[in-house]
Amino acid sequence: MTENNKVYTLPKEELSFEQKVGQFFMPAVFINDTEEEVQKMERLIADYHVGSICFFHSRASAATNFEGKKKIVYNKKSYDRLQQLIQRYQKAARIPLLVAIDAEWGLAMRIENTPQLPYAITLGALNNQDHLIYEVGKAIGQDCKKAGIHWNLAPVVDINNNPENPVIGYRSFGDDKESVLSKASSYIHGMKSSGTLNSVKHFPGHGDTATDSHLGLPVIDKSMEELMENELYPFQKLIEKGVDSVMVGHLLLPQLDADHPSTTSSTIITDLLKTQLGFKGVVISDALNMHAVSKKYPVKGELEFAAFAAGMDVLCFSEHVAEGIEIILRNASTERIDASFSKIWDLKQQFFATDVQDEKMELNSHSKLNTSIAKECITELFGNPSAVENIKSSNFLNVSVNSGKENSFSKLLESEFNATSHGLSSDIGQDQPVVLSIFPPAVKPKDRFGFDEKTLEDIKKLVKKENVLVYLFGNPYVMDILGLEDHSNVVLAYQDFPEFQTAAFQHFKGEIKGKGHLPIQLKTFNP
Repeated sequence: MTENNKVYTLPKEELSFEQKVGQFFMPAVFINDTEEEVQKMERLIADYHVGSICFFHSRASAATNFEGKKKIVYNKKSYDRLQQLIQRYQKAARIPLLVAIDAEWGLAMRIENTPQLPYAITLGALNNQDHLIYEVGKAIGQDCKKAGIHWNLAPVVDINNNPENPVIGYRSFGDDKESVLSKASSYIHGMKSSGTLNSVKHFPGHGDTATDSHLGLPVIDKSMEELMENELYPFQKLIEKGVDSVMVGHLLLPQLDADHPSTTSSTIITDLLKTQLGFKGVVISDALNMHAVSKKYPVKGELEFAAFAAGMDVLCFSEHVAEGIEIILRNASTERIDASFSKIWDLKQQFFATDVQDEKMELNSHSKLNTSIAKECITELFGNPSAVENIKSSNFLNVSVNSGKENSFSKLLESEFNATSHGLSSDIGQDQPVVLSIFPPAVKPKDRFGFDEKTLEDIKKLVKKENVLVYLFGNPYVMDILGLEDHSNVVLAYQDFPEFQTAAFQHFKGEIKGKGHLPIQLKTFNP
């Protein structure tokens, strides 16, 4: 283990069974918590020998605010606060903690004013550019390490083959199993090069559902043959290559186990994941506060024990640490406790025995990497390609739906083509060529991606015209709600970062080509 950058080991025979069981627990910690809550967590870590912690933004963030009713208070100094809390919590622990976070697209997933890299769906649009995805994994891993985080609970390897999926979607590399496997593998190799631990999720596959497991229990009613052919494919292949951990999602697979969600199913965790697929590493739960499972176990600690009994090693976002430890100690065999403890201990040894923090490491913007990805991912979906050139060479109208975001793309059109920027309007002539830039208010599909009804209706009216060229800076699934026609012409830029807007403008001018491909199937628009 390390303390103040000095490597040392702690003989595991020194630990009591209570201390060993404490290592199974990964409570949530919040960057923007009160001092009272921080001290409470320090006592929990010290008193119950907690093995790991997982950082979230605040108690009003998505981790606990499933219905979106709590107001999120932003803190520009969250990164500094994160590092302060890591130091405090490590000081409270006799055994160094593994510090985890969800940083699928970088620390920015949880922390303001930190570098953001593209969503997985954007990386899914890349053609034969897996070296860029390797660099993404490496960059995220380095940022985690600089912050004091050891374990990035990523990547998502779910195959998102359901366009109505409310929770995976843009977090998936796409709906093709080979592409998901290839891109996830490159991401993992990049993270490994930085020395950061990984976790593939959400086993056995959260892609083909329209239910958000934060709110309810998704059902994946498929046979083992169907699962092995698709959902389980990337997990199996990545396990064969070697991963640090596998995260089990909250899913019901009635053809495998009709009585238990995967979180508490020994059939899925022990028989399928450990025995059939041969995974010998650490198995970690998805957050145990999620309503898919938490509401089914009203007795404190029973959910933690049920997950552990099914084969789980690490209990993420456990809200009942003390009660969970007590029930596990009372009911689990010494052999079972030792089996999970040994795996967790080996993971700690793997990380801490070789890790010496480089104090000179700096967070950087990753702008150069984002620029490279932006130029390679641009995707043309043209129902009427001849119309595109006519629009570009015409005296077009520069129309934008900014959703309160900085639209440098529209400003570049205004500057170089003398095309004054306009908002949506009902008086656009039928024959007036239009370049329409759309910035969706939200990346998630809830409530029409954040569009109000009037804005969405105005967009639908405009895109029915044949001389409209759309540049979409957001989740490509947005296209399913825009009312696009067979003749519609869309350019996908995927992200609204400045680098992606610049690349989109270069594409409009013909300086770069659309090299990307749509990594998903849409319900309504397939030109």
